[in-house]
Amino acid sequence: MEKNPTYLFVTAAALIDKNGRVLLQKRPEGKPMAGLWEFPGGKVEAGETPEAALVRELKEELGINVQEPDIAPVAFASEALEEQHLVLLLYICRKWAGHVESPESLDLLWLSVDAIHDLPMPPADGPLVDMLSSVLRDSA
Repeated sequence: MEKNPTYLFVTAAALIDKNGRVLLQKRPEGKPMAGLWEFPGGKVEAGETPEAALVRELKEELGINVQEPDIAPVAFASEALEEQHLVLLLYICRKWAGHVESPESLDLLWLSVDAIHDLPMPPADGPLVDMLSSVLRDSA
């Protein structure tokens, strides 16, 4: 009988600017999957909703203020990791207060959703790009 996996819930945001570009950040050296590009976000802490976690992470990582009503779930990915099972929840956000910057000096890129396909990304993020592309195309 297989051991029950421990789940790791992570939220991520497809921040979309006025020009329809999506923000990606590069994973820093010293962290797993360093150098790969990903949607900003982070782990859901105990007692937090995914939405509250995303609002907190965007403030910590990018210095912006996002309100929960301004994020909408768009897709999720599920990926087996070594010790845990990752569930990555992707939200779209088109409205925030403040200037996007990285206090941790992470590399940031604003790209069209089509250009994102050319970047090296963690395994769970890749399928989300296809889903995001489909959603953005359907809403255009």
